[in-house]
Amino acid sequence: MSKRTIVAALVYLPINAVLFGIGAVTVLAVPALDAQAATLIPWVVVASFVLGVPIAWALAPRLQARAFRKQRREAGIRDDETRRGRTDGRPHTSS
Repeated sequence: MSKRTIVAALVYLPINAVLFGIGAVTVLAVPALDAQAATLIPWVVVASFVLGVPIAWALAPRLQARAFRKQRREAGIRDDETRRGRTDGRPHTSS
């Protein structure tokens, strides 16, 4: 398992809970939707499960960025070099 998969799996549950909470509050707070809550709440559950996966997958690298910056710093690689695509420590030359 990659680090991204592990981080995404850990972040998935809180993201799922937030998505469900937003959907449930929306359904229960809007009077037109509240009348159909028995039908809509299961859809909110399914939608939160499905939407949580890509959101967690997209969020995982951002949560790892701090640790990767620390590793690069310890290896002697400056952040501006990695933004330009250089990781070998040589200065960037403009063409």
